[in-house]
Amino acid sequence: MSTLLGPIRQLGYVVDDIEAGMKYWSEVMGVGPWFYNPQVPIEDYLYDGQSYQPHNSVALANSGEMQVELIQTRNDVPSMYRDFKEKGLRGLQHVAFWTTQYDDDLAMMIGRGFTLKMSGCVGVNGRFAYFAEEHHPGTVIELSEVMGPKGKMFDMIRAASEGWDGTDAIRPFPDLSTL
Repeated sequence: MSTLLGPIRQLGYVVDDIEAGMKYWSEVMGVGPWFYNPQVPIEDYLYDGQSYQPHNSVALANSGEMQVELIQTRNDVPSMYRDFKEKGLRGLQHVAFWTTQYDDDLAMMIGRGFTLKMSGCVGVNGRFAYFAEEHHPGTVIELSEVMGPKGKMFDMIRAASEGWDGTDAIRPFPDLSTL
């Protein structure tokens, strides 16, 4: 376990073709089912302190306690995902720590010298922050709030993976407003 913020809970992969990624991970790696959102509703999105409107597709599945996230950018809005791709990279872009004490953990990270690079919110209590420090590809740190509907969705995704038999490999994201 990390001494920074507890266990790493998610591995985030930037891909060029999210449908092919879900197919590979489910058929070859045996990971699934995948919960797919073709356009994640991100609010209050900031990159380097500037507001933008990103269009990202995301798919989530679990392998045990570890969540795997596939991310495909659909527009050219500034983001750390776009930066990663512009370097010619694909694959693991970030690791995420989950928190129920977002404000305290964000303050701790900034107090330790980390620089907020990208942030936003998905649903109620679904804030996220990415930090600029990256020492080699795949080591961007995300702090992800997992309370309320987003936390319930993550629990549901993990539960769906337990005993998954390979059928119904791609499913829609649940409506966060109903969780």
